[in-house]
Amino acid sequence: QVQLQESGPGLVKPSQTLSLTCTVSGGSITTIYYYWSWIRQSPGKGLEWMGAIDSSGSTYYSPSLKRRMFISWDTSKNQFSLHLSSVTPKDTAVYFCARGNDLSFEADKWGQGTQVTVSS
Repeated sequence: QVQLQESGPGLVKPSQTLSLTCTVSGGSITTIYYYWSWIRQSPGKGLEWMGAIDSSGSTYYSPSLKRRMFISWDTSKNQFSLHLSSVTPKDTAVYFCARGNDLSFEADKWGQGTQVTVSS
């Protein structure tokens, strides 16, 4: 089975850029017909789909985040990364990477999630 694991800082200062990396094993991120997504969840809120990259490297972003968000990848390492600029405390959440069949949080494979706190 494919496995996903997030890595990156647990604490980011306001106005900085949050960068997280998802390392995928057991499957290639270039496998056709999958979307590799970033999804987050804050206390008291539901899951929020943030954006994704597909097997060809095309990226897709939530309208509410696209001005601040960028997804990159490194196929040689089977990794894709989230870059979220100008963070505020409202960006504090558990961040997940996931594999799914569409651009939503209804993914079939998830990483364990990583807590990110935005605070000075």
